[in-house]
Amino acid sequence: MPYTNIVFNAAYWKSFTQRAKFTAEDIPDLTGKVAIVTGANSGLGYATTVALASHGAHVFLACRSQGKALQAIEQAKVDVKKKNPLFKGEAKLDFLALDLNDMKQCHHAAQQFLARGLPLHILVNNGGIMTSPFALSDNGIEQQFAVNHMGHFVFTMTLLDRIKESQPSRIVMLSSIGHEMTTKGGIDFDTLNDESKSSPTSRYGRSKLANLLCGKALARRLANEKVYVNMPHPGFVYTDLARNNKASLGTVAAGVYDMAGKMCAATPEIGALNQLYCATSPEIEENDLRGRYFVPVGNDCRPSHYALDEELQEKLWAFSEKLMHEHVREP
Repeated sequence: MPYTNIVFNAAYWKSFTQRAKFTAEDIPDLTGKVAIVTGANSGLGYATTVALASHGAHVFLACRSQGKALQAIEQAKVDVKKKNPLFKGEAKLDFLALDLNDMKQCHHAAQQFLARGLPLHILVNNGGIMTSPFALSDNGIEQQFAVNHMGHFVFTMTLLDRIKESQPSRIVMLSSIGHEMTTKGGIDFDTLNDESKSSPTSRYGRSKLANLLCGKALARRLANEKVYVNMPHPGFVYTDLARNNKASLGTVAAGVYDMAGKMCAATPEIGALNQLYCATSPEIEENDLRGRYFVPVGNDCRPSHYALDEELQEKLWAFSEKLMHEHVREP
């Protein structure tokens, strides 16, 4: 059965009574900043893209589908002017082909960005999948782990030198309270591809735990740099992330989730605020906030004990590096 401490996480529930520390009006002027947002054509990624661009950032929409990304860019140009009527000119938005299901392509995507010779001040690793039926990635790795963690790991590592050159800079690794619904032990690397040892929900939890573990390990490695790595939970947001629920969890569970989403969930614009806080708030640099897990909005929260396990963090890091070196080959 999946391990979960959500019900007993006092810090998480306390966040519902705390004041939101950050709103869209608190985003500073981002003129001259360059950002990449993965999974940017819809949901949280799209809302994040519009918010960054409306404050002057040059944003790359890193997506698998060029058609959907180009449609999103045209709509974003309209939405930027709605959000900021004083915005002059046209929003700076570009498409970057990124398939998180394929590590080699993630490496290539990062190289394509690097070839443009631009700095990179903000990387928002937002893209992902949730509760999908069991499948293996193009590299033969359980798909939720592959897309939510490994694709972003390869993409980030390939971009890391440019991010360090561009400091002060930010890396945002979107996690979730769902990280507490992983299997016992957090991550069993030996059974990662064994469908019988997990469920759609625990596989999602495992991938979101990996985001936290990796973020903390990376923050530790960047302790002497002005590169701020943090991991936000967006809250309960109703997006198409739950599109696989019916196939993997059944009609009843999917229906309950949809009903709750329509009645109780936040909009993507509200849900994106926590990652925008990590990506743009001056507080991050002023208070030297690194390797933190934030719940909405801007509230520091203690994650599960698995996420705080430094030995597990390092084990995941070594495992991820090994996979990357096995599957990514320089031309």
